[in-house]
Amino acid sequence: MQISRSVLSGTKIAAVLAAGALALTACGGSSTPAATDASGLKLINAGKLTVCSDVPYEPFEFQKDGKIVGFDMDIAAELAKDVKAELNVVDSSFEAIETGTALTGCDVSISSISITDVRKSVMDFSTPYLDDDLTLVATSSSGISNIDGAKGKKVGVQQATTGAQYAKDKGIDAQQFEDSGLLVQALKAGTIDAAIGNQSVLGYAIKDDSNLKRVEDYATGEKLGISIKKGNTAMTDAVNATLKRITDDGSLKKFETTWFGEATK
Repeated sequence: MQISRSVLSGTKIAAVLAAGALALTACGGSSTPAATDASGLKLINAGKLTVCSDVPYEPFEFQKDGKIVGFDMDIAAELAKDVKAELNVVDSSFEAIETGTALTGCDVSISSISITDVRKSVMDFSTPYLDDDLTLVATSSSGISNIDGAKGKKVGVQQATTGAQYAKDKGIDAQQFEDSGLLVQALKAGTIDAAIGNQSVLGYAIKDDSNLKRVEDYATGEKLGISIKKGNTAMTDAVNATLKRITDDGSLKKFETTWFGEATK
């Protein structure tokens, strides 16, 4: 996955490092160590499920009324309930999440993470919980009608994502944004002509804006998963058990309808 970021998010990196510092304290003997239950599950901070997520990425994770809410956060809450812990969300950069660095300070990362072979080499993944292919959206005045028509135009992507990689593979020199909120803001302000990203996020962002149109979808086979530190089979088993439960009882489809307007096919 392409990483061309020149300026990292100090706030988000500090948040992850702070979480890591807490984890070191908890494991270093100066504070009460996190207990291990009968299944072998051990949390970085006792009594808390610490979840790394790159906020904002609406509708998956974003601030509303002083809380971090969204599709991923509903899943995180169900997992916290199942492991009998308080949910503690750490706002991390997506770079830290996709490289696995975030997992030094968090039990899991839940942040609309596409499962790829590169990422699987540095972290484990849950069973997939959502299919989420890519799409190209553009301003109506841009004249863009397909991916080739986007070449030479001002195209934006979120950095370190599969959308950024897809643009590169198609020969598009895209402008990279730190998060999806800034990407959508630029698109709506007209400082870029088009954007490439996941259908869930961009489709949701433009649904009520008549100046923006969905140009093309790309069946890339993207599947989203929850990332876990490599070899932590107890946590992987716990996460998969929760995903199976909320799939079987219909909760996951309910979350999709709530945040995307309709359940995925």
